[in-house]
Amino acid sequence: MLNRVAVLSDIHGVLPALEAVLAEPDVSTADHVVLTGDITAGPQPTQVLDLLTSFGDRVVWISGNADRELLEYRRGQRETIPDPIVPWAAEQLREDHLDLLSSLPRSLSLSVNGLGKVLFCHATPRDDEEVVLVDSRLDRWEEVFDGLDADIRTVVCGHTHMPFVRLAHGRLVINPGSIGMPYGRTGAHWALLGPGVELRTTHFDLQAAATQLSQDSSYPDITEWADYFLHARATDADALTAFAPRDGRDHSP
Repeated sequence: MLNRVAVLSDIHGVLPALEAVLAEPDVSTADHVVLTGDITAGPQPTQVLDLLTSFGDRVVWISGNADRELLEYRRGQRETIPDPIVPWAAEQLREDHLDLLSSLPRSLSLSVNGLGKVLFCHATPRDDEEVVLVDSRLDRWEEVFDGLDADIRTVVCGHTHMPFVRLAHGRLVINPGSIGMPYGRTGAHWALLGPGVELRTTHFDLQAAATQLSQDSSYPDITEWADYFLHARATDADALTAFAPRDGRDHSP
């Protein structure tokens, strides 16, 4: 039974945001740091992976859809990816990085003090790119929970880059938000589990981070990318409008 677990999701290859969160006392003293996917697809993929692997077994890894797509692109299993930074990031990775990504599970469970058996995944327990939101209807949550063991009472997911905590069919659902590509408000968003749930935001110098990205990353549109994502130019309303049709609500009775 773990006492404290820090959950970091959707880092998207943004090193200064990751470094700021890893420096948090509650992260540095947590029993484990769980990564709920979309770790590498961004402007500093190799630096992020090298930093995270240096922590050894303290870091628990889960694959996200962007990590899977990046790997498929490099392995010749797909020719295109809609987000232009992902194929660029794929080309930066070494073979050891690719081997690491190919070994990652889609989900896993840990027992956390106060929360019991917790399932960690990227999007939903059954799929790495399904969409569920804070206001998704209960029958949608019933769909994505289908087949889960009854003893799993807490589910932690990422993917939509917006933090929330809610109950759905008696299960506590937690989305820590995004480290590197926040929607709605600036900062690196993460969660601390045990014995309760705390949604945290780590603020860091956005201008210094943008300068670091521009100097360290060879991505052609890095200045525009850093401005848009570090400053959370996409609002929560923008994100919900874009994501909402994908949770099936348009097809509900």
